Amino acid sequence: MPHSDGTVSITVNGEHKRVTAGLSLAGLATELGLVPEKIAVERNMEVVPRSTLADVMVEDGDDLEIVHFVGGGDHADSWTVAGQTFNSRLIVGTGKYKDFAQNAAAVAASGAEIVTVAVRRVNVSDRNAPMLTDFIDPRKVTYLPNTAGCFDAESAIRTLRLAREAGGWELVKLEVLGEAKTLYPDMVETLRATEMLANEGFKPMVYCVDDPIATKRLENAGAVAIMPLGAPIGSGLGIQNRVTIRLIVEGAGVPVLVDAGVGTASDAAVAMELGCDGVLMNTAIAEAKDPLMMAAAMKAAVESGRLAYRAGRMGQRRYADPSSPLAGLI
Repeated sequence: MPHSDGTVSITVNGEHKRVTAGLSLAGLATELGLVPEKIAVERNMEVVPRSTLADVMVEDGDDLEIVHFVGGGDHADSWTVAGQTFNSRLIVGTGKYKDFAQNAAAVAASGAEIVTVAVRRVNVSDRNAPMLTDFIDPRKVTYLPNTAGCFDAESAIRTLRLAREAGGWELVKLEVLGEAKTLYPDMVETLRATEMLANEGFKPMVYCVDDPIATKRLENAGAVAIMPLGAPIGSGLGIQNRVTIRLIVEGAGVPVLVDAGVGTASDAAVAMELGCDGVLMNTAIAEAKDPLMMAAAMKAAVESGRLAYRAGRMGQRRYADPSSPLAGLI
């Protein structure tokens, strides 16, 4: 029986938890940040067929074991957004490249599993014009439709409705700009669009200012990921306010990814060392003198920054502290 607060008590992998009553096993997996299709569940000593996870309900007193496969001896450091799990924490754009072939090669060099794509009208005059999908296979790389160039909630929502109709995409990137000079987000319109999209079943990853209060409001409105700018779009200035990015990371209940402002590999590493779940970039790679080499550098920077964050850096001191003890020296 559910408790008076509408929860049930269960044990998951030896850990006691209270969860909302009425969840299916698939729903519980999603709530735990897992992908139901990639796990196996034992319930009260009996294996539950994966095909029935959405039909079997969690009950008070259940003892659950949830497992998945990992490479031998490898501690995977994946991340999950809206129920989808990715290994690469680098998201790259698909604009400003010399051509689609160079873009595809840069994506491969970066190791990215997600690319942002602008929604554009079909070229009805030239049916033979090349298309991005001819070079970057959406069956192998996740397309993240975005609303680049939208300056109000209505145009952003209209754009994403068309994207969903064209490709079935519900995981999308929302950006609603305030004006063309700074390309800063209009947070009033962004919040309004987030609420409307979430109500329509979209899963918006939202470009926003680096304000921990505003980002919490976006999360409450239905954002599945928070994407604060590090600096103005395309500026390459790096992260200008590390304090607010860290505060956003500490207070967020959804993934946080720095979006905009990264100029070189050290900027990406800083974002990851602050605890961000990932970094999104376009210009830093596309406008590098050697885009493919820069893509590889960004891949390494994101991975090393993440490792440094997990390792936990040493404390900072005002004065020197010798590496070797001074006592007992000749």
